[in-house]
Amino acid sequence: MTATAKAAPETNFITAARKTKTTHVITEILKYAILIVLSASFFFPLFYMFVSAIKNDAQVYTVPPILFPNPAFWQNFYDAWTKTFNFNQMTINSVFRYCLPVTLATVIVCTVVAYGFSRIKWIGRDIFFYICMGTMMMPWQVTMVPLFIVYRTLHWTNSYLPLVVPSFFGVPYFIFLLRQFMMTIPEELSDAARIDGASELGILYRIILPLMTPALTVVALFRWLGAWNDYLGPLIYLNRADLYPLALGVNQLRVAQTSTGNQANTFPYLMAVSTIIALPILLLFFFAQRTFIEGISLTGIKG
Repeated sequence: MTATAKAAPETNFITAARKTKTTHVITEILKYAILIVLSASFFFPLFYMFVSAIKNDAQVYTVPPILFPNPAFWQNFYDAWTKTFNFNQMTINSVFRYCLPVTLATVIVCTVVAYGFSRIKWIGRDIFFYICMGTMMMPWQVTMVPLFIVYRTLHWTNSYLPLVVPSFFGVPYFIFLLRQFMMTIPEELSDAARIDGASELGILYRIILPLMTPALTVVALFRWLGAWNDYLGPLIYLNRADLYPLALGVNQLRVAQTSTGNQANTFPYLMAVSTIIALPILLLFFFAQRTFIEGISLTGIKG
């Protein structure tokens, strides 16, 4: 009886452990099943965009949809890019006249402003920071018409000045991200540099910036992505086709082929150009995802 009494708790413990392990396994299976389904739901639009780019019209409008076209018209990528509009010029406009200057200006200016809000003590610092954050509550649609009137008065329309110059005055959201990241860096590092005679710019350049690579990467990626996909801004300020970025080029392709009655390969060409435009962003995020996620996770809410 004693041995049996001693064995009973051990048996119950083993049974409970097995149930716990079984529950854990089932939970993990369900978790990964849900993640796989969600991943597939996000991936499918990209996949369908790609396969639609290598179809002809007959395959595009077939019901049920053809997911693996046979034959595949790989020539659509070349024809859509070279034989419709000057997408090479639009790429130059997007990269060198819009995305690159906007991204560089945003990173530099927001870094300096965030340093002033986080590491330098001056009268009214917190009040001005709250005012800066308060501007985030005003939708861009509210200021769209007044800004257009101002830029038209300055004769800045039909140029990239209305799209680029505002970046030299900072972006509140990115200022907030960089400020929060800087406040996680120990003050002792800056104090030691000041004792050694370093200026504030020297501290920012030699101490703070090397520690801010993840946060700066997040800001650069977000700003580049916003400019790369910007449609409404160029639509408002640019009226000349030679100034169009890629976002307007896609719409120009759609409007031109449908309005003239030339319906041949309209949808495959649109999907081909859209795939080419989306590919650099996907590759950029794929190779920088670790730094990107690290920057998001480390940009906390301290302060």
